[in-house]
Amino acid sequence: MPGALFLALQHDSARMERGGRRRSSEAEDAEKGRMKRTIIKDWKTRLSYFLQNSSNSTKIKSKKVGKHRTYFRPSPEEAQLWSEAFDELLANKYGLAAFRAFLKSEFCEENIEFWLACEDFKKTKSPQKLTSKAKKIYNDFIEKEAPKEINIDFQTKNMIAQNIQEATHTCFSAAQKRVYSLMENNSYPRFLESEFYQELCKKTHITRTAQGT
Repeated sequence: MPGALFLALQHDSARMERGGRRRSSEAEDAEKGRMKRTIIKDWKTRLSYFLQNSSNSTKIKSKKVGKHRTYFRPSPEEAQLWSEAFDELLANKYGLAAFRAFLKSEFCEENIEFWLACEDFKKTKSPQKLTSKAKKIYNDFIEKEAPKEINIDFQTKNMIAQNIQEATHTCFSAAQKRVYSLMENNSYPRFLESEFYQELCKKTHITRTAQGT
């Protein structure tokens, strides 16, 4: 009889242990689910911010009353194209905004901001504006302890400091290539593995939804 009682108690103990492990596993899964939803919600907030700013910038430049640009959530097929080449991502307004949001979450948004500033700089036609923009880019991104200082070598920094004295469209070419390579080889692969990008690629049932105004 004592032996039977011992076996019964052992059985109950094992059953309770299994139940405890199951509840623990369910709790861990629930926590992971909450974390995933929080990450995606944060991404959407950041993305909305960048899309809104981009839209406002477009409206200011156009100077046409009532004209504005609406950005749409890409289809999964469009989002998947971003994984084929880094340039595909940068060429897409929604993709660029998503990538900027991702870099902000990694505290290295200065890289894409510098790259965009260089793209705008190369389109500048006025010599006066070229000089003023060159100095601003240098002050914002290049000089020591700049507010958005990028990670480039000392020699490149010195070369830029000399070049902006007589600014040309190629002042920042070496630094821009360096930053582009850094993003392409490091941040871009991590972006493609991010929860938000995976979410864009898999939701095939969602139709285009306007983002921003």
